[in-house]
Amino acid sequence: MGSSGINAEYMGSSGINAEYMGSSGINAEYMGFVVLEGDVSYTPPEEEYREIFGVVMMQKRNDLLLTKENSCQNIVTENKELPESAQEDMLLAGITTKYTQSNSVSFALNGQIIGVGAGQQSRVDCVKLAREKAAIWCLRQHPKVRGLKFKAEFEDGDKTRRVTRSIRTNARIGYIEGDMTDVEYKCWARYFEEVPEPLTAEEKKEFLAGVTGITLYSDAFFPFRDNIDQASKLGVRYILQAGGSRGDAEVTQACNDYGMVMCHNGIRVFHH
Repeated sequence: MGSSGINAEYMGSSGINAEYMGSSGINAEYMGFVVLEGDVSYTPPEEEYREIFGVVMMQKRNDLLLTKENSCQNIVTENKELPESAQEDMLLAGITTKYTQSNSVSFALNGQIIGVGAGQQSRVDCVKLAREKAAIWCLRQHPKVRGLKFKAEFEDGDKTRRVTRSIRTNARIGYIEGDMTDVEYKCWARYFEEVPEPLTAEEKKEFLAGVTGITLYSDAFFPFRDNIDQASKLGVRYILQAGGSRGDAEVTQACNDYGMVMCHNGIRVFHH
């Protein structure tokens, strides 16, 4: 484990099971981080406590499991076509949103979370934030983005540095967003064998117009149709939310207007 910089003796004295790491298929020789073995038999207490300025608050732990049976059966829209893959994306997005800071929504596609909008005071701002992240994820699949020609190394002052994976990721996002300052652009251009032509607004719009089948999950009900209008701008086809708002009829009509499928499960998963 010397090459990874991890002190095996310290790991043993700290209660970290190095033998388990090997038996789990983790290559400790090249691993650059410490892996802790979880106790799968551990059951957390039923109550959770928070202390704020000497005041202690208690609530029951959220141990409800989202399932297809309790979340994907009550389809309230005219369109009732809910494929198995969309139901799985609903559950994935629900689990993800359950553990993010409220207010929160998640976008899922083909078994992946592609955008999360968390910790916003306005739910429609959650949708906009998640949609923007999801759009960047989608545009990373654009041929011009996938075809970027990176150098292996670049000059940084009097040093030569590798173009690492994180540098390539940030450079792709900068290319997609396309709003760099002159100074930022000069630094960004160092990473490429050939400095690429810009990805134009028209090219991005055309590519994103072909995106469809995205699932949207909200940690509580949508109060107004503006959430649906914003979601429709990036291929959202399936929605799972609690329902129970005075604006349910308006929200459902918005889904009908766009041909979406929406389920109500009556479950809120606020996390504060």
